Amino acid sequence: MKKALILVGVLALALGISYLVLHKSSPDNGKPEERDAPLAINSKSTAFNRSVSGVLNSYFSLADAFASNDSTLILGSAGKLNRLVDSIRFDQFKADTAIVETAVSLAKSMKEDIAGLLGEKTMEQKRREFNMITDQLYSLVRTVSYDGSVIYHIRCPTAFADSTEAFWLSPTNKIVNPYWGKSSAGTSSKLQECGEVIDSIHFSGPLSE
Repeated sequence: MKKALILVGVLALALGISYLVLHKSSPDNGKPEERDAPLAINSKSTAFNRSVSGVLNSYFSLADAFASNDSTLILGSAGKLNRLVDSIRFDQFKADTAIVETAVSLAKSMKEDIAGLLGEKTMEQKRREFNMITDQLYSLVRTVSYDGSVIYHIRCPTAFADSTEAFWLSPTNKIVNPYWGKSSAGTSSKLQECGEVIDSIHFSGPLSE
C-alpha cells in the first residue's frame, strides 16, 4: 500500500513538472503572438518614381507634338514613349498584389494603344489613340499614387469631327489643346485654348498652381 502511494506521488510530481515545462516553452505564455507588419499598400523606390516620371515627360512631349500638328515629332515621341513604358520599374513597386497587377495591366494597354497610334494613317485617328493612351496613363498614375509632381487632367468637349470629348494630361493648368493643332485647317487660337481642368493629381502634399 505504501509503495502504491509513493508511485502515485511520483507520477503526480512528474506530470506537474511536465506541465510547467510545456507551459513555459509555449509561444503564447500569456502574451499575444508577434506577427509580421502588414505590407504597405503602396511603397515606391526612387527608381520606380524616376521611371514613371520619364513616361510622363515623354507623354507631355507627345501632347506638345499633337498641339504643333507635327507628324514627324508625333511618331518620334510615340516611339520613345513606347520604350519608356517598357522600362517602368515595377520590380521596385511594392503594394498589394491586386494593385501591382492592375498597374502592369494598364502599362500593357498603353503599349497596345501606342502601337495603334503608330499604325494609324490620319491625324484624327492618331488623336483618338492618343486619347486612349491618356485614359490608361491617368489610371496608372492614380493606381500607383504617383507623387512626383502635380498632374492636371484636362477635358476637350469637342475634340473630334463628330464632336465627341477627349482628355489629356499636363504638368501645368495652362490650356494647350493637343486635339486642335495650330496648323490644322480652320483652327483658330481660341480652339487651341479650348478645354477645362477637371482634376489635379498629387499624392504627397497640398496642390499648388
